Formats: sequence, structure tokens, C-alpha cells
Amino acid sequence: MLPLKDLADSIAEKLQEQLFVGAQLYGKKNDRVRPCKVLKVMQEDAENVRYVVAWLDENNNIIEREEVSSQDLVQKKPCFSRNILKSFIRKSTYRNAPWVLHDKLAKKHGISTDIPEELRRKFFFNNGLVVCTKKRKNEEESIKYPIDDLLVKPSPDDPVFSSRPSPSRDFNVPIYCVGDLLMVWDFFMSFGKLLRLSPYSLKDFENAISHKESNVVLLVESHAVLLRVLIKGDYEYSAAVLEKIQKKITLISWKDYLSDFLEMINIPKLRQHEATIKRGDYGYVDVNAKLEIFRELVNRALGTAFVREKLDEFIEQRTVLGAAKREEAIEAAGKRRKVKEQLKADFERNCGENGHHLGTVLGAAKREEAIEAAGKRRKVKEQLKADFERNCGENGHHLGHDASVSTNNNHRIQNGVAGKNRNGEIESSRQRDALDSGIKHSNIDSKIKAKKFNLELNRTAEIVEVSRKESKKQPGGDKDQSEKSAEQRSEYFDREMEKWRIRTSPLGKDRYYNRYWWFHRDGRIFVESSDSKEWGFYSSKEELDALMSSLNCKGERERALHKQLEIYYNRICSELQKSSKDLVHKVAQDDSMVRRSTRVRAPPRENPSKAFLKYANVWKEE
Repeated sequence: MLPLKDLADSIAEKLQEQLFVGAQLYGKKNDRVRPCKVLKVMQEDAENVRYVVAWLDENNNIIEREEVSSQDLVQKKPCFSRNILKSFIRKSTYRNAPWVLHDKLAKKHGISTDIPEELRRKFFFNNGLVVCTKKRKNEEESIKYPIDDLLVKPSPDDPVFSSRPSPSRDFNVPIYCVGDLLMVWDFFMSFGKLLRLSPYSLKDFENAISHKESNVVLLVESHAVLLRVLIKGDYEYSAAVLEKIQKKITLISWKDYLSDFLEMINIPKLRQHEATIKRGDYGYVDVNAKLEIFRELVNRALGTAFVREKLDEFIEQRTVLGAAKREEAIEAAGKRRKVKEQLKADFERNCGENGHHLGTVLGAAKREEAIEAAGKRRKVKEQLKADFERNCGENGHHLGHDASVSTNNNHRIQNGVAGKNRNGEIESSRQRDALDSGIKHSNIDSKIKAKKFNLELNRTAEIVEVSRKESKKQPGGDKDQSEKSAEQRSEYFDREMEKWRIRTSPLGKDRYYNRYWWFHRDGRIFVESSDSKEWGFYSSKEELDALMSSLNCKGERERALHKQLEIYYNRICSELQKSSKDLVHKVAQDDSMVRRSTRVRAPPRENPSKAFLKYANVWKEE
């Protein structure tokens, strides 16, 4: 029955007391506070917990290991912010006061959903949901929409809903592997520049992963960039391949590095493929195992300090861009207000003696302006709230790769970064490494923060200036130019923020908890079943329109999904039409070759499904 703030504080307090493997914090050693990392939890009883920790130097390298008690460890800051915990609570429950978990989540963790004895007079179960007793007394009261989608009943005032189109299931990999396929591909596309891996299409990745040849360049390069990250930032793996570090990862040696990784993580179902890979027969490993190996590599790479530092940079840059966009909006609103005030002053001067009538007119205009401004503020708040919730991730963990799509329980990404649980939620965390040798004095921290704040302000100002210059490039009339300029600046900010995107979040869910995903580098809308076992996709504007027309906005989930589809509608349509035009152009080229004179021998057609064989990593680190 606690308020949201108090419940979040209570959870945060408990999380502070419970450390997990991989947590980086500070510990007391020889009367000094030093950075360390939890390697193992050794719980003797409920009150006495001991940990095996690794002491770290200034470069985050392990110096030595030692067993310590919980009293010797100090957390510099909470694992998760209050806002992340609030988001996690909202997503895990369907009502507050009392807070009630979703049935699937409660069953998964063995938590009872029975109403406590002291609340049974105030609440009861109705159609499987906890409802206040007051509603039983007045069942004829009007329903305030939106409500839970499963409680929505047909009504005479409902619009005509179209039938929902069946998504295509034309995949080259097994259906249950699609989640891993999307997660791994989206990770590579989001962090390609950081990893020095040039982009490739989802279709090429899908065809390459199901190909039977062993040394496909696209896959070799994808493995190699992850293995290089582990050599730089994973102490355990770098120690395992110490003898090979002098050798480059090539088309010949990559299989040895990958075999050493499988030996290190020691997962039986993956180690059974170690000998096959070592022999150079990677192509004969089944698709599911290939993707699981990729997933483990991504998990491990995300746990390195190198990647986490870059994640922080991505977040800071998006924050600066967001601040610049808000500053632009505030400035534009101020200019419009000044113009209206000037028009008002001019009107008063011109009207002369008609003051009384003028007052009436101006009063009405002022009221209308206030109503319009309030509506705009409300829309901005709703958009900011939606953006925040999407950025926080559906289970409240921040900073995951986002692109992290996972198809079952063991598809989680550890170390507090991206992953996806059975509820299909994208998990992530926002943790910085403690790289200081001790806790610095507060005056030094404050100077650093002040300097960082000033740098961000300067970056914000620079970004605003660049966006203004871009908006002045297009010709047009003054009024039209002003409107176009605002649109262009907004589009500029959206483009720039997209460059610093961390992960892909689902657009939303439908009535039956099926999740909908849109990856802007592919264009299609992917549909994931509530149990994450089935996948499909929509690939045309007609299917998108039919999907939107089938959503009932009286339900909470379908209203939220419809809203997100409206926001991205133009971009999705543009990507879908672009893909369709490319396909038509390709077919036309092939047909023109067929119609050539038989006297001219036409070159053999290129099979689009083999396009991945031409891939070359142009961003490769020399």
C-alpha cells in the first residue's frame, strides 16, 4: 500500500545490502578504501555474508583476490536510480494501492497473489483482477478509458476495426532463433563504429548464419571484433589466450580464439561444438548454437570497462542533444509569444477609442491562447514521458543494448546491461566503473562536476548553432520558412540522436501481450509472441495501416502501441517503400537481362541470397 516513491526507496535500500557477482565498488584494505570487483558470493547464513573480491589498480586490472566480509565493502552509489526503480515497479504491476504483480511474473518467481487478510474487506477478485469493493457497490458507474485491454468489451460506439493481418514467417533460421538473430545484429549495427565493424543488412546476416561454409568473411569479422574487445577488456579471456595475443585474428586463426572462449565459459551445450570449430568446420554447427555463441560473446563484451565507458559517452551525448532540442523549443515558444505581444500592442494603438470592445476581444484571445498553450505543454509532457519510459527499458534496467532482443529465460544479458526476460522486456543497467584508487575529496569532485557541466553547456550551444545553420539552407517565404525551419531543426536533432542510439525498444504490445519491434536499419515491423517462441513480420504500408486500424485504443496496451506507430508512421513507411523500390528495381534489372538478344551472352544473374559473400569490413582495424 506504499506510495510509489516510498516503495522505490524501500527496494533501493534492500538492493544496497545485496551485492551480485560482477558488481564494482570499494572495499577496506589495510586501512585504505580501494576499488574492487565481486567475484563470488559466499552466504553462510542470512546475516553473515562473505564475498571473494578482486582488488583493482588504477587501470581496472586485477591485482589480487581476497575473501572479505560484507562490512568491509562500500557502495559508492545505488545500483539503480529511483526513476529506474519506479519504471520497473510500474511495468511489473497492473495496479497500485495495493501494488499487484502481473500473474505471469508472480508465477515465475513463486509470489502469492492472494489478497492479504487485512485488505479483504476493501478489495476482491473480479475476472482475475484485484478490484476495489466500492466498484462492486456501484457497478453501473461509467468506465474511464483506457483500461486493461482484456477487460475491454465491444460497444455500439466502437469504430469499425479491420481484421489484423497475419505476419509473414519467411525466415531462413528457425523461428525460435529469430530473437537472438535480431539482438546480435542490432548490437553490431548500434556499436559498429566502436567495434570497427562496417554495417551489413539483417538479411545478409541471416543468410550468412545459415550458410554451410566455414570462413564466411561477414561472420569471421563479426566474431573477430568481439574477441578483440575481450582481449583488451576481459581479464579472464586475455589470460586464457595469453600465448596467442601476439598473433592477429585472421581467417585462419579466428577459430582457435573462438575455441578458447568456449573452453573458458564452459557451457556444456556449446562446448560440444568446440572440436568441430577447431577442425575448421564452423559451417556445420547448427544455427541455434551459432547464435547462442554470439549471444555469449555479446554478453561478455558488454561487461568490459571499455564498452561500458562508451555506453556512458552515448548517454551523455544523447542528453546534450535532448537539452539542445528542448532549448530550441523554449526559444521558439518565446519568439512566438513576443510576436503575439507585439501584434497585441499594435492592435491597441490602431483601435483608439474602441477600448471596451478591444478588451473583450483581447480577453477572449488571451483565454484561447492560454488553452492552446496548456494543450501544447500537455503534449510535450506526454512525449517526454513516453521517451523516458522507452529509454529506461521495460523492466526498469537502464542502459542495455539495447537492441537486445532475447527469446527465452536464459537469453538475459548479465552484468547489468542489455538483455531480455521471458516477458520480452529489454533489460539494461547504467553503472560506471570505479577507476579511482580511493574516494576523492568532495571539493575535487565538485570541480570535476562543474567542469563537466560547463562542457555539456558549451556542446549544447554548439549543437543549437549547427541546427540553426542547417535550417537556413532551404529557400522559401518568411512564414513558410519559419515553419520549415522549426521542422528541419527538429529533424536534425532526431537524426543526431539516432546516431547515439544505444538499443532498440519495442514499440508496444497488443491486447494479448504480443510485442512489436521496429528496427530502422531494416524497415520491417517484427511481431514477437507473448511467450517469445513465435516471430513474424510486416513488410508493407498496407499491412501497417491494417495493423493500426485493428487496434482498440480503449485498452491501455493497444492505445500506447497505436500512439508509437503514429509517431514513427512516416519513417516506417519511408523505409518500407524504400525496401519495396529496391526490390522492384532488382527484379526489373533481372528481367531486362532476360530480354536481351540471344546473340549477346548475358552475364549470370546475381543471387540476392548470396550477397553476404561479397561483404568486406571497410572499417577494419589495421
